[in-house]
Order: sequence, then C-alpha cells, then structure tokens
Amino acid sequence: MRSIPVRHNLGVLLVAAALAGLMPTLSAAQQGQRAVTRPLEPDAQPIKEGRVGGGEEAGPQPDGIVPSGGVQLYQRMGVTLPPAPPEKPYEGPVDEAYGAYQRGMYVTALAKALPRAEEGDAAAQTLMAEMMSKGLGVKRDPKAAAFWYGQAAEGGNPAAMFQYALLLMSGRHVERDKDKADEFMRKAAEAGNSSAQFNWAQIVVSDNPGEKGLKLALPFYEKAAAQGLADAQYAVAQLYVAITGLPEEKQRQARVWLERAAKAGFDTAQLDMGLWLVNGVGGERDYDEGFQWLRTAAMRGNVVAQNKLAHLYINALGTRPDPIEATKWYVLSRRAGLQDPELEDFFLGIDEEQQKKGIEAANRFRRS
Repeated sequence: MRSIPVRHNLGVLLVAAALAGLMPTLSAAQQGQRAVTRPLEPDAQPIKEGRVGGGEEAGPQPDGIVPSGGVQLYQRMGVTLPPAPPEKPYEGPVDEAYGAYQRGMYVTALAKALPRAEEGDAAAQTLMAEMMSKGLGVKRDPKAAAFWYGQAAEGGNPAAMFQYALLLMSGRHVERDKDKADEFMRKAAEAGNSSAQFNWAQIVVSDNPGEKGLKLALPFYEKAAAQGLADAQYAVAQLYVAITGLPEEKQRQARVWLERAAKAGFDTAQLDMGLWLVNGVGGERDYDEGFQWLRTAAMRGNVVAQNKLAHLYINALGTRPDPIEATKWYVLSRRAGLQDPELEDFFLGIDEEQQKKGIEAANRFRRS
C-alpha cells in the first residue's frame, strides 16, 4: 500500500552544533515551507576586489571557504523553509483511500482508510493521522493523529516514522522520548524519507562534534539533496568545501549544489552564491552573476545581502557605481540592526540630496 506524502507542519528537529573553523553555516530542513534569512553579522566588512570581509585590507583570495558572516550554530526552530520537492510518480497498486484523499474527497477517504487502519495497514494509518492532524473529513484531533502516527511508525511507514519522531522529540501529544525519536528518525532516513535523512544528519553532527560528525553525516545530506531538499543541497555545498580529504570531484560539485539550493528560493543559499562568485570560492570569480544573486537575496529581505549589495554599488563590482542604490541598501540593513562603519562613512560623505534620495528609495522598498 502507498504511504501519503506528509507535509511537515509539526516543527522540525534542530540541533546546535559547533562548526567554527569547518563551515560557516548549516540550516535545518523541513518540507513545505521556505528558508529563513541568515542572522545578522556582528562585524560586517565591505566587499573588496580581493575578497569579501574578514580583514582590514584587500588581499589575495584565501584558500577554502570565506564565511559570509557570523553564523556558527544553526538554531531554527519553527522557521519557514523551502518547498518540498515534487512527489515521485507512483507506479504501485491503486489505493482507493489515498486516491479519494488526493481528489479532496476526505469523508470518503476516511471511510475507506479506517477499516484498513484498524487492521494494521500502515499506509492507511498514516492517512488517518494526516487527516486527523489537519481536520480533513473529521474534527481535528492531534492526540488521535499522534496515536495513528505511532501505529504506522511501528508498522514501518517512512513518512509516519518521521512525523512520529518529531512528536517524540517535542513531547507533543506523546511522552517525550529522545532515544526512541532518534531510532525512528534513523529508520525513516534509511528508508529514504528526505526530511528524515536531513534531520538524521543533523543528529549525527550534534552527537559527533567536529569533522568526524560532518563526514558521518555527509551521506545522509547527499541523499536528501539528491531528492531535491534545498536545505540539504546547501549543506552539501558547504561540506564539500569544508571537509578535508574529499575527492576533487566532490569539491568541484560544491558550487553546483549551492546553485541548486539558490534556485530553489533558499535566500541564504542565494546570499552565499553571490559571495562565492564574487570571491571565487568553488570556481572562477564572476562579479556580474554574483551581483545578481546578492540582489535577489537582498530583494527577498536578506539583511546581510542588502549590506553586501551596498558595497558592490560603491565599488562597481558587477554593476555601475550608484550612490543612491548603495545608500538605499545600507539604510535598509542598518535599520535591521546591521552596523557597518565603512558604509556609515560612505553615507556621511555623499551630499544631502543623494542621502535624501537613498532614504526615500529605502522607504519605498519597505512599503512595497
């Protein structure tokens, strides 16, 4: 029997892992939503010809990854994340309950699923849990949904194992049990659930600090990335440049995975894509394309991208110099709490008319 594609609105496992010196940031995965913007940089630095940030003077491009700022831990409970990858075509036997559910005939789906669920059919039990958790065809009942997720998880349904693991971690509607949650998360990951693969990788990183944990987690990140999960694609890109001793073929693929995450709408990936291109990380420099990615992230409200974009306009990297646009993006990032002494010096050095036009442009952007 077919299991239903569960959308993950229950929250997601997030672990805090110290990755300083290995990678700038990872993010946590949850299907059905989009990415959160990167936290603010405490010490923003300008973009210069040699590099982006990290020192007082421009110099040769350093080896390895150049952090785009300030994130050593990933702590993203309840944030919105990229949309789920499209469901793979199903070629198994027809499931009448699932078919009714897909057509929006929830009462019919419930009637067809309940007898099978009571007989121990894990796919039907997962469907029951899904409908009860959302109140589709029946009154919303989170406790009953948790019960059916538990039954389906015990029956080996990957989607149910993932959802039940989240419930066990949070202690919501079931008794909290981390060991049992980890077991179901691992089993769901091994069974091919992309979100479980990502979250199991996060657990592995948390339980095994340092590069050892990253290496153990990498296969699960890669599997989730191959299924289209943008957060996993972003993580793979970061790890491919952070882990020592990886094959050169994987190192060359780092920018490819980052671009896939960026194209999925993950604004943190868009920010890093722009910075990698400007800095020449993972490939050749391309100021023009780097500018476009930073502008995309800035337009979506990513504060760090807004700050970096101001520097590009000042230094004419990938675009013509434009003091008004530079002022606009600086003002927006400063209002969000990102201080930058060099941009402040630039702002104070232009004439009052340009300052006024830049502030007006920032105000229009906020109202749009």
